[in-house]
Amino acid sequence: MRRGTVIAYLPNNMTVSPKSAQQRDPLPWLLAITVAFFALALHRIAIPSKTMFDEIHYLPAARRLIDLTRRYNPEHPLLAKEMISLGIRAFGDNAFGWRFPNAVLGTIGLFAATRAMWWASRSRSATILFAILLATNFIWFILSRIAMLDMTMLAMMALAFWQWALAFRNDQRTNGRLHLILCGVFLGLSLGAKWNGAPLLVAPGLLFAWERWQALKGSERRYFLTAPKAGPVFGVSLLEAGLWLGLLPAVVYLATFAPAFFYKVQPLTLGGLIPWQGYMLQLQDSVVKPHTYMSRWWQWVFNIRPIWFLYENVDGAQRGVLMLGNPFTMLAGLPALAFCAWDGMRGDRLRRGIVLLYILALVFWALNGKPVQFYYHYALASVFLVAALSIVLAEWWEAGRRWPAYLGAGLAFALFIGFYPILSAGALPRANSYVDYAWLKSWR
Repeated sequence: MRRGTVIAYLPNNMTVSPKSAQQRDPLPWLLAITVAFFALALHRIAIPSKTMFDEIHYLPAARRLIDLTRRYNPEHPLLAKEMISLGIRAFGDNAFGWRFPNAVLGTIGLFAATRAMWWASRSRSATILFAILLATNFIWFILSRIAMLDMTMLAMMALAFWQWALAFRNDQRTNGRLHLILCGVFLGLSLGAKWNGAPLLVAPGLLFAWERWQALKGSERRYFLTAPKAGPVFGVSLLEAGLWLGLLPAVVYLATFAPAFFYKVQPLTLGGLIPWQGYMLQLQDSVVKPHTYMSRWWQWVFNIRPIWFLYENVDGAQRGVLMLGNPFTMLAGLPALAFCAWDGMRGDRLRRGIVLLYILALVFWALNGKPVQFYYHYALASVFLVAALSIVLAEWWEAGRRWPAYLGAGLAFALFIGFYPILSAGALPRANSYVDYAWLKSWR
């Protein structure tokens, strides 16, 4: 192998601008935004004091994991329900206990996602903008305040991408192998929460293989599978990477079913573990009864078919929770994706990767035969939409045109504040207050 192979493969090959490598880590900003998000997530988290939307399915399942009586909600993996059960054990079987774990996971996931953006882009402005836009995107906020499965999946995926970005720094002073292992662990845990992120599990391994092929030249490619001293992770061969990014996530995923082996009625067995996955898939496809708020992927893209998780008189007032994307962020992110796609075709790896990850997260639902789908299934894809918008605004910022970034972040924050009452189950002044927020007929 040539001596210059590693040197030729620069650690910061995915950047927003040539200045990125010299920018300071925005960690203090990220911590401040994360702490503020956590405080808002906890505000009124125990309201409503009754179940809302799909909590009616997942709370009984979490209780069964505490007493280990029998299966409940068997169509989904166990990890997210295990997280809910931890909250019930710690704080009691009440609204705060149900929802607190997802507030913590949402906060951890927000921080992890911003760290992934920093290590992938090394752009201070892109990272800060991403933190602001993701924290004020209604989807992430609402899923951090309800006892559903999605935030566990999202948080674990964010942690995986953080470790992935660290591993791909290709810096011999850091332990790339350890970061690959942690990436594999969190990928498995994400799948163990919910299957929504399954298409993205292949991305780290495929990118590793592609970058290794690019790093090797000529006759060196004979050692494509075994060569350890080349990008993207120095000292790790493709065969070893396959172990950490392929086999390990599968083992971790299967390990999340451990509590099911101790059910008093119909306990899971080792022989039944793999067949059980097929049964779960059958159960997923068996949900065919139409729902008032069911929607399709193209409606999510244009933010036109949200869900009212709650709208009723409860806890002494008329209250509502509208699962909707931030109107500015969701629509402005679409041309930003187009810009990133164009730059990606011209060789920008980061932007190309963001677009491909968005497509992977969305195509799962576009091609999925599951007849009943909902807007919150867009949660994972929306993270990459926000990333694309942040990258584009950051480019203008670094070119000296700062007003688009100020305007974008300001609009996103203003809309978050304006919609906050129906993001956080605040008391509304009248029974038909929903008309103040349902700007489109399809939002009602």
